[in-house]
Amino acid sequence: MARKKLIRRLLDHFDASMASLAVWFMDSWSLVERGYRRPLTKIALRLKFAFYPLLAVAALGWLGWDYSHGGSLSTAEDSVFDTIIRWRPAEPRPSGKTVVVEIDDCSLQWTRAQGVGGWPWPRSVHADLLDALDRAGVKAVGYDVQFIDRNPNDPDGDGMLDTLAAGGQGRFLFASARQDESYDAASPLHAARIPGAFPLGPEAESPGPRVAVLLPYGDAMARNSALTNVSRGEDGILRDVPLRADIGDWGLPTLPLRIASTLQNRAPATYPPAVRVNWREHSRMPYVSAADLLSGERVCGKKDAAPPDLRGAVALVGYTASGISDSKPTPLNSAMPGVEVWAEVTDALLHNGAIWMPPVAFKYLLAALLVALTAYAFWRGEPHEDMDAIFVAVNLVILLIAFIGLTYFGIFLDIFVTIGFVSMCFGLCRTYAGLQRGRAIGNNDFREEYNPHANPWMTMARLRFVADPGLDAFAAVRGRREYRRLLRRQLYAGSEAVMIEGIVERKSWLHEILDDLMVLVWTGADHADVMAKTKGELDLLYRHLNEGELRLENYGRVLVCVSVAEIDDNDDSTSRGERLRLRELLGMDLNNNDESPLAASNDFIIATAHTLDFDQEPPSDKEDP
Repeated sequence: MARKKLIRRLLDHFDASMASLAVWFMDSWSLVERGYRRPLTKIALRLKFAFYPLLAVAALGWLGWDYSHGGSLSTAEDSVFDTIIRWRPAEPRPSGKTVVVEIDDCSLQWTRAQGVGGWPWPRSVHADLLDALDRAGVKAVGYDVQFIDRNPNDPDGDGMLDTLAAGGQGRFLFASARQDESYDAASPLHAARIPGAFPLGPEAESPGPRVAVLLPYGDAMARNSALTNVSRGEDGILRDVPLRADIGDWGLPTLPLRIASTLQNRAPATYPPAVRVNWREHSRMPYVSAADLLSGERVCGKKDAAPPDLRGAVALVGYTASGISDSKPTPLNSAMPGVEVWAEVTDALLHNGAIWMPPVAFKYLLAALLVALTAYAFWRGEPHEDMDAIFVAVNLVILLIAFIGLTYFGIFLDIFVTIGFVSMCFGLCRTYAGLQRGRAIGNNDFREEYNPHANPWMTMARLRFVADPGLDAFAAVRGRREYRRLLRRQLYAGSEAVMIEGIVERKSWLHEILDDLMVLVWTGADHADVMAKTKGELDLLYRHLNEGELRLENYGRVLVCVSVAEIDDNDDSTSRGERLRLRELLGMDLNNNDESPLAASNDFIIATAHTLDFDQEPPSDKEDP
């Protein structure tokens, strides 16, 4: 029992300490908030609603600059793509008609065992491998091994390989390499003379600019060659694989493009400049070891595993052996063999497996449109706070669509960073509107607290919108919403009035009863001062509500009831009298049924304002005995 009391006492002390700490923190934090909110409010009073078009101009200017200077939106989008492609619940399966023939460690060991030696292989071994693929019935072969120079010690092997290339009649393609641009000026080759080169437009002039390209040594091999250079993203990750290198008005095809163009009998200029591969981690391309083809039997890997069917397939030959592997980082594999990259691209082109993405300009145009609409919406008046939830919901829906599209349809909507950018602009607009709203509702973080000694007189104006009974339901709701928007806009622009909201545009069980009530409060040094402020701003409010095409008087009337009182007459020794007087003034204004329509000149409303006299004794409800 004593133990429970001790635990209870400790919990009570802890609870009291936390309560005290919370009060101290909130008081301290209020000082911090006032330190930056009040200066910002002064800026807002100068800018007023010009902030929103200025923000739109700045955001649109940045989007235009970013689009023409590298595109950081696209760069940020890449990390989103990597995350989604790793998290997606299912992967697309390859067609099975594109096969990787790997020169792996097992193949090198097998050739050593045959007395041929390790890497590099004699050209005769490559010729035997190409012949084995041809006899297996492959449709085409892309050989991702460079044969730049002749081998003086093996002229027969050189001749055999080039003879096979000639006999393939364009079905066998070999690797060439684009050198650094600094070598172009000294190169004897011109773009139009490179095998497979194609004009990018009707205005292309031959022979085109000089270009440094390393071609295979044999004539037939050179005629049937394509680039195997790969440029990566800025972060070093290979996502979009180029299909050509643009040299002036000429395009030099890569290995997959030339294979696809040959097999599909399609002009290479009709293909896109690059494709985004639907990268896979678990469902890999079919692999076969080069040693298995050279020996005619299963010598590498599992002996009982069925080899891939090569008849009618496209084979990509390349090395994967340790020490000579040409690996490249992809979103799912930090060291994917280069030959598998080319196989993925070839399979995507031949079997429509590439990821479809909207043009890069689409995300910028969408961002520009949404930023402009956001700024315009806030410029008209602060949107309802439900818009925040709508923003979150839209982002979640887009994320879900991206998962489904990328997983099952090969479609990636790369607009996530665009939505994030727009959300940032929306947040800035909401923050600025919060500054305006904080001052309008009298939040003491944004404006000085009411001092009844300096401004003892106060007026309260109860405003109520009454729709024209002849309007249909839609027009009545539209008029009510426009009234609230225009009223808030007037108050946010720097009005002297303080807004005491009822239940306005809030989903409450009292919504239908109190949604039309709004109380505006003015203070002044004397009766004449406070009444002049009230009249001036009510006149201004009428003009604001009825200017432009959407005149509020076409939808209904705004009824006003004004009450005035002296809150502080310097007779009270405590603040209790001021509190009670303010409550009585508010109660009188809310309970009074004498309403007058808001007009261009509100002298009548001011003249008939109800004055609360605190010196008069309230009537007694008790009867004399």
